[in-house]
Amino acid sequence: MTDQLRPKTVAIIGAGIVGVSTALWLQRDGHDVILIDRKGPGEGASHGNGGVLASCAVVPVTVPGLLGKAPKMLFSPNQPLFLRWSYLPRLLPWLRKYLAHANAADTARIARALFPVIGDSLADHQALAAGTGAERFIVPSDYFYLYASRAAYEGDAFGWGLRREAGFTWEEMERAAFAAYDPAFSDEIGFAVRMGNHGRISDPGAYVKALAKHATQNGARIITADVEDLVRDNGTVTGVRAGGETIPCDAAVVALGAWSGPLAAKLGLAVPLETERGYHLELWEPSVMPRAPVMVASGKYVATPMDGRLRLAGVVEFGGLEASPSRAPFDLLRRGIRAAMPGLTWAHEVEWMGHRPAPADSIPVIGAVPGLNGAFTGFGHHHVGLTGGPKTGRLLAQMISGRTPNVDVSVYSPARFSKAA
Repeated sequence: MTDQLRPKTVAIIGAGIVGVSTALWLQRDGHDVILIDRKGPGEGASHGNGGVLASCAVVPVTVPGLLGKAPKMLFSPNQPLFLRWSYLPRLLPWLRKYLAHANAADTARIARALFPVIGDSLADHQALAAGTGAERFIVPSDYFYLYASRAAYEGDAFGWGLRREAGFTWEEMERAAFAAYDPAFSDEIGFAVRMGNHGRISDPGAYVKALAKHATQNGARIITADVEDLVRDNGTVTGVRAGGETIPCDAAVVALGAWSGPLAAKLGLAVPLETERGYHLELWEPSVMPRAPVMVASGKYVATPMDGRLRLAGVVEFGGLEASPSRAPFDLLRRGIRAAMPGLTWAHEVEWMGHRPAPADSIPVIGAVPGLNGAFTGFGHHHVGLTGGPKTGRLLAQMISGRTPNVDVSVYSPARFSKAA
């Protein structure tokens, strides 16, 4: 048996959607897996995301013109961009690199890089969940972008052009057509874009937990601990140090989301990684439910039907990993849905804030770590971690198994952040 085909023991550091997806695909290749997470499967952003399988979300935040708009957005309580000003000195080095990509050429390049990871998300999730019992959480659906007017939609022409180049098609709906489809929305919604072949997850946290349960039923071990470092011998991974103990393994994957930076640094990677603090507001027992998930373009938030509740998720806040949640993003989400669905009432609310991993170039860090055999990374998906988790896990499983993926993975390579480069 060649080394490529030899079953391995793989330690996956992080049990969110990327880590759990990697575990399942590795098991299907015949490997043993160990999932290590400080909280357990399906917590963090894998619990609190918007729940949309947003294949069309290939356009990054850093679109042309952002540099001119951002200052005005920061000083308006009605815009979906917030900053903890005390955090600005720490943020500036990353922010300079991030904003340097807010141009047409880089935006188009990023969109082309994201498409292979997220562009067929519904099918990727269906393939991942097949036979696991988690299929029940996957709901095929349309996905709508809602605008005040056709003119507002045309103001986003650059991003829609990138989606068209990626092969997406859509239906444009004037007010009357959209109102006939879903009368729950305000007359302020004057135009809608209907994207087919998308989907939603009816309970993201429970979905990832169900996938992880299936992995354990097939022999995966789950360890609740913080990982301090990888153990190496002659340039090869031999274990993971977690909770003061060494866990032997043949390969390891860093999939810690926004917390991946320090461990990546110990592997020789200088990843410019920040947290985009994301918020959600769940409205339980709503009086009316949208027929499909929607993106309210003016507020940059999604409203997603879920089991028993409507989840509003979105907003970008920069403020680091330690600060407590801010009130203003919750208030903005509440005002936004009252304007979009003025007749909506609900029994009670649940508020949540979490952390999305944001590399400065908006491209996930997926692949083999240079200079250390058996070390891999899978993090940095910004707003599309749930969307791209299954494909990321499949790509990593193929690489760890010694197979060549059918997409060019060089654009995601950790080597672009190698300190030795």
